[in-house]
Amino acid sequence: MTRRSAVCSLMLAFALGTSAVIVAFPFQGRDSTVDWPQWRGPERNGLSQETGLLENWPAAGPPIVWSVATLGAGYGSIATKRDRIFVQGAKDRQSVIYALNRADGKGIWSKALGPAGTNDRGSGPRGTPTVDDDRVYVLTEQGTLACLKTEDGTSLWQRNILSDFSGRQISWLISESPLVDGNNVIVTPGGPRAGIVALDKITGKTVWTSQQLSDEAGYASPIAADVQGVRVVMTLTSSAGVGVRATDGRLMWRFEPVANNTANIATPIFHDDKVFYSSNYGTGAALLGLTARNGEVSARQIYFTREMQNHHGGIVLVNGYLYGFNNSILTCLDFATGKMMWRDRSVGKGSLTYADGNLYILSEDNVVGLAAATPGGYQEKGRFRITDRGLPSWAHPVVSDGRLYIRNQTTLAAYDIRAR
Repeated sequence: MTRRSAVCSLMLAFALGTSAVIVAFPFQGRDSTVDWPQWRGPERNGLSQETGLLENWPAAGPPIVWSVATLGAGYGSIATKRDRIFVQGAKDRQSVIYALNRADGKGIWSKALGPAGTNDRGSGPRGTPTVDDDRVYVLTEQGTLACLKTEDGTSLWQRNILSDFSGRQISWLISESPLVDGNNVIVTPGGPRAGIVALDKITGKTVWTSQQLSDEAGYASPIAADVQGVRVVMTLTSSAGVGVRATDGRLMWRFEPVANNTANIATPIFHDDKVFYSSNYGTGAALLGLTARNGEVSARQIYFTREMQNHHGGIVLVNGYLYGFNNSILTCLDFATGKMMWRDRSVGKGSLTYADGNLYILSEDNVVGLAAATPGGYQEKGRFRITDRGLPSWAHPVVSDGRLYIRNQTTLAAYDIRAR
């Protein structure tokens, strides 16, 4: 939309006496590589390709650009695309998606998608929206999956994955972020013969259900990758690390030792025809080697380790080394062998992302840290404290377009981390 057409649309809305959506004008010629359009970034692996960022932080942390405190309850992270930020929250007992102006955090539009969920560990949405072209896909904590126009929030289609596929609500509410893979959107309702399902991303119609997989949903979000010519969707269910064929949902493998009976949360890591699963509650992690033959993919254990019992904070793979929290200790492992390189308490148990040689860490006790991503040992480069909102700060940090975004319940803050 051009500036002129947007102004005309607003004038028409006022003339008709209708409520109008405020339109933020898109940046012209902006580099799309700095977008963070879904859960864990462009490749769904927690890695940013940005450079030119601060190598060290001042004592008070990087300068804050803006902060908003009107999102409502929720643990979800953010997605960014061009001039907009998409984030979920609970407002007036409704589960809501917000589109914010990236420049100043002001609201562009919002849309309620259904009743908000309540829980003793914190209420509201847990997921992160997924932006694909001019559409945004959002899954609420109660199972509503919606496809909306990014421009103004117009609903294109909506379904409830629990009622449609006979799934059951899980103890701490649905926490998944939907995956767009090709022409499909992938979610895990955890229903009978429908542990994982694919829907047409344009129409919302069912493309396939995983007939051999009836696992109840975990709290993890799926990824997709090509294994020697076979496209596979991978995730952690309530019972196993699994892989299904992306074309038809056929079960390729199901690996139970990496799952616990409480909460399986961490997104798998895929690299070099191998997948790494991890969970907490005394379990650990496994690296599986994947082999494709005649359109089928088999998995074999390469190693199992107790040195990466990751709870909710995710893991990143950087230059052959894994970084993530083993219980409450930040740990570096050799991806190929599982050998522990170092461990440190850092800023405390939490979540992390990677950009420009460094780990951006958010502890669940409201401390933000910067540390070098190196197997040579823990090297901290700064930390600062954020306001305690009364619940753990579990939303994953995001690095996008020279800014660090920290969401903590009702609040989203943007920090300037560009090197000067």
